Amino acid sequence: MNDSTNFRPESLTVDGTLADRVRTILEQRIKGGEFPPHSHLPSEPVLAERFRVSRTVIREAVSRLKSEGLVETRRGSGTIVLEPNLATPFRIDVDVRDSAAAVLRVIELRRGIEAEMAALAAERRTATQLAQIRKALAAIDHATQAGGDGVAEDLALHTAISQATGNSLYTSLLNFLTQFIQAAIRVTRTNEAQRDDLAQHTRSEHAQLVDAIARKDVAAARAAALEHMENTAKRVREADPSFWTGQAGEIAQRLARTAQDVATSASRPTRGKKKAAPQS
Repeated sequence: MNDSTNFRPESLTVDGTLADRVRTILEQRIKGGEFPPHSHLPSEPVLAERFRVSRTVIREAVSRLKSEGLVETRRGSGTIVLEPNLATPFRIDVDVRDSAAAVLRVIELRRGIEAEMAALAAERRTATQLAQIRKALAAIDHATQAGGDGVAEDLALHTAISQATGNSLYTSLLNFLTQFIQAAIRVTRTNEAQRDDLAQHTRSEHAQLVDAIARKDVAAARAAALEHMENTAKRVREADPSFWTGQAGEIAQRLARTAQDVATSASRPTRGKKKAAPQS
């Protein structure tokens, strides 16, 4: 579609700000092929009329599409849809209204990554890397015994495992996901810290994972990582609903806001537990 003649008006029933809603609809239409590469979006006045919003809202929505590498504005030519390219950023969208679901989505994403990461670490780790993994595991116990939450130490364990894969892309991906994983770990640890049995379960799961890597048992390492992620998700699902109305809910909401902030600021492409706190 190269003109606005047949552009269909659409009710803004999507959640979010007006600009969010307009951006979402336009993005869907671009990715769905209604606006193919090299075509022009309808003009700002036309979009404002069709969506029944101000031109300011349209400008903000289009600006977001530009930051995602979907369109560009050319003087004298309007807004043009760009070809898909590898610079288009990866985004993580987390719904702030559902704290449990926000955390579960991150855990679900981690499941496959952690499983293969553990398997590769078991296959390729060196003696030096194993020593670093064991040191990171011990640091979690030291931190929690000292009254800390062990979140940073937990993350360090997973980072040490990623480094033992011999594939730097795992460490890079983990570094990107840290901003989301950190909040999810803090939520799960807050939940598990309410019961000593949960704390012991999570520690045991980590120990089994490290043991499998130490034995170079690829299948056992993969299974241990999967079991740990699945059990973590189960503990989140079984948490008392009141749990989500306190600190954990606030943390999960920060998780969602982090996702939104990253999508806005870091996605601009260049084209061309006092008690033994648990680990998660």
